[in-house]
Amino acid sequence: MDASSPAQRRLRAVRRHLAASAADGGSGGSRLAAGPTAGEFFSEQGYSVVLPEKLQTGKWNVYRSVRSPLKLVSRFPNHPEIGTLHDNFVHSVETFRDYKYLGTRVRVDGTVGEYKWMTYGEAGTARAALGSGLIYHGIPKGSSIGLYFINRPEWVITDHACSAYSYISVPLYDTLGPDAVKYIVNHAAVQAIFCVPQTLNGLLSFLSEIPTVRLIVVVGGIDEQIPSLPSTTGVKVLTYSKLLSQGHSSIQPFCPPKPDDVATICYTSGTTGTPKGAVLTHGNLIANVAGATCCTEFYPSDVYISYLPLAHIYERVNQVMTAYFGVAVGFYQGDNLKLMDDMAALRPTVFCSVPRLYNRIYAGIMNAVKTSGGLRERLFNAAYNAKKQAMLNGKNPSPMWDRLVFNKIREKLGGRVRFMTSGASPLSPDVMEFLKICFGGRVSEGYGMTESSCVISAMDEGDNLTGHVGSPNPACEIKLVDVPEMNYTSEDQPYPRGEICVRGPIIFKGYLKDEVQTREVIDEDGWLHTGDIGLWLPGGRLKIIDRKKNIFKLAQGEYIAPEKIENVYAKCQFIAQCFIYGDSLNSSLVAIVSVDPDALKAWAASEGIKYADLGQLCNDPRARSAVLADMDAIGREAQLRGFEFAKAVTLVLEPFTLENGLLTPTFKIKRPQAKEYFAQVISNMYAELSSLDPSQKML
Repeated sequence: MDASSPAQRRLRAVRRHLAASAADGGSGGSRLAAGPTAGEFFSEQGYSVVLPEKLQTGKWNVYRSVRSPLKLVSRFPNHPEIGTLHDNFVHSVETFRDYKYLGTRVRVDGTVGEYKWMTYGEAGTARAALGSGLIYHGIPKGSSIGLYFINRPEWVITDHACSAYSYISVPLYDTLGPDAVKYIVNHAAVQAIFCVPQTLNGLLSFLSEIPTVRLIVVVGGIDEQIPSLPSTTGVKVLTYSKLLSQGHSSIQPFCPPKPDDVATICYTSGTTGTPKGAVLTHGNLIANVAGATCCTEFYPSDVYISYLPLAHIYERVNQVMTAYFGVAVGFYQGDNLKLMDDMAALRPTVFCSVPRLYNRIYAGIMNAVKTSGGLRERLFNAAYNAKKQAMLNGKNPSPMWDRLVFNKIREKLGGRVRFMTSGASPLSPDVMEFLKICFGGRVSEGYGMTESSCVISAMDEGDNLTGHVGSPNPACEIKLVDVPEMNYTSEDQPYPRGEICVRGPIIFKGYLKDEVQTREVIDEDGWLHTGDIGLWLPGGRLKIIDRKKNIFKLAQGEYIAPEKIENVYAKCQFIAQCFIYGDSLNSSLVAIVSVDPDALKAWAASEGIKYADLGQLCNDPRARSAVLADMDAIGREAQLRGFEFAKAVTLVLEPFTLENGLLTPTFKIKRPQAKEYFAQVISNMYAELSSLDPSQKML
């Protein structure tokens, strides 16, 4: 390689910042040492290293994990031969053949009992039979296979069969409604659909509208109850067990995919328009999980509970990782209300969840503590504070506190959880601290998206700072790009800020049949523009602070398009202008309403309400209730979804104008400015909601 090439210059620059670790006496280990060029960006105890994107600019702004500064991870360091999901499962079957793999609770006399297990070897045999069955029915290699049911062993086995025989799995989920399912099936040209009896009737009702489908496989169906369709439909319907037996009778050799082959098409709901199909390769998913294994290790003795939707990338990647390590995966019954009962029966050691559930656990336990009586409450507080202080000082807390208080709390999750992760939306620092103290073990928060095959960053082990999403996955690099229209730049003090952009082997190939939207998110240098605004905290930790687009996520993971909701509420008689606000630390929306004075006066007169001035009337709780009731009626009429309703409202007399900086020249609300302008009012509304329902806000 030319010694003066950009790649060589970059390597030399990086090596200048590497120094032998004093900790290991210079025995070949290396740590990053702050050099004069990087000093502005990097501190010695960092979790990230900073590299120049382009040497000619001299600007150091691309962050990588300290574990992979010179080369991004794309394969498992200990198993570089694993390049596809098929390779990964072959490794699992060979290594963990007789270990427990997939578990479900057995029903005895109508009651749910203990978990019954299938081994890795048995799952391997089933996936070969299933894939052979698809070949028996003439489904050609490269076809899209739809999975239209919630988490259970058959979902995972079908996915393994797709990988072994070079099919493309396409998760279908009905939370988007039947129209979205029809759209996805047609858009991805799905040829076979695996469903359950509950979703079969829906499929059959619009069979003529999904002409690519040739085979429907009913999981958990009974042969005698399967409807026979006229041959003119060209569609066969049979049970999962029938397909398995047909495949067993004629086992076909595997048809392994290549790393660049498409593994799955994951459709993201977005907020408006039709779903977008994110095309992910085998190499994308292996790289993402391989990067994660550099920081986290599981064991065959671990037990994982699967309840997060398998249609979403978070749970899909968890399944790839659990298979790699030979973990036992137990499935919930399918009812979130019975999840705690399933946890008690399974006693998992690994628990991956989302802030909304952690918030509920927090609210439930804290409420129980407050109502438990003086002595118990004082004991809990003493134990909590003592353990917190010990952890802050880097000491081991006294085991007495666990015996007296926390072991009983740990039993709520089965008593054995040693590792908890949170994703999908930000976890409140208070709740993170609570989980660490009450449940012990490691608690890690991560950040990712479908388009990056899941994990972009995650908190490192031993990092006790909360309120951030950690350092880059060793399989990617991250930079922040200036967003001057929102006043976010790399020159911001005290920390650089900007749009989070990601590059590396984890980045998806694009949206299916949609080059325009693909080019909107992946630039010519291969950077994925996430639309999230971040800042770099000391030590190279990433913190998410905003959204670039006017789309945001609530705490439960639902996306909100505020303009759509504001346009609905504009029909309300009291509203002159409306600003809808929400964020990912809260599960509800709130509204700031610039009132129509005449409408408000007329209402007050009809109710016989006296007031000194309109300002006093705006602050009257009866006025707020009347406006909110009218907004609710308009919202129901427009068929807003439950989480799209504003749960609190503040009435203001002042209109949103160009002069007060709340409107653009095209009369659109300036959201960052409105958020800042009404910050105290918004805080007051969430405090009010929180007093009514502690799970509304967790700060």
